[in-house]
Amino acid sequence: MQLLASHPYLNLYLHEGASRAIEAEWKGFISSPVLRQATLEAAQLAQEHRISGWVADDRLLGPVRPSDLEWIGQEILPLLVAAGLRRFARLDAVDPLNKLLIGQAQQAAEQQFPFELRTFTDVEEARAWACG
Repeated sequence: MQLLASHPYLNLYLHEGASRAIEAEWKGFISSPVLRQATLEAAQLAQEHRISGWVADDRLLGPVRPSDLEWIGQEILPLLVAAGLRRFARLDAVDPLNKLLIGQAQQAAEQQFPFELRTFTDVEEARAWACG
């Protein structure tokens, strides 16, 4: 696991196994503009490293606005698909509202994009699956 970027609100890691994966480990609440900039940075790293897996560690992520989730679905997920994304592993947010909103966004993404998406409770299992 290689640390690619570190911010007070996010760590981005590269995992190398049978295939490569980016892990976005959210550390708390961030504003909408910062969330969007950080997500763009992560997508650019995914493209640079030709990933096929993604681990979204949303456990500590603060509340996310529905408009930001919609933006991620419209702007970021197509970039990840173009980069080669095949497996998207998600660790649920602790915040109940976030868990609900992100879960709804996940259901929409599953119908729209050609990658597998699974929810995990164990970070090691999520990493192993995303890199498999």
